[in-house]
Amino acid sequence: MAAARAVLRSVQGLRPVLTRSFLTVRKPDYTNPNWLRVGLTFGSTIALWTLLFKQHDHDVQVYKEHHGIK
Repeated sequence: MAAARAVLRSVQGLRPVLTRSFLTVRKPDYTNPNWLRVGLTFGSTIALWTLLFKQHDHDVQVYKEHHGIK
């Protein structure tokens, strides 16, 4: 219990330091979209869905071969 009190005293003795984050929050500008970001987002989404469908087709093929279906 004494150790916990010592920790609390040391924490209470700290002064808050004012810091400023390098990331600032601002309202998005919908009149001028970031087309590079939009293209990368849609491109990566399409790539992931393509990989998902290819993997699914491969898994179905392996399942059919394993169970003698076809």
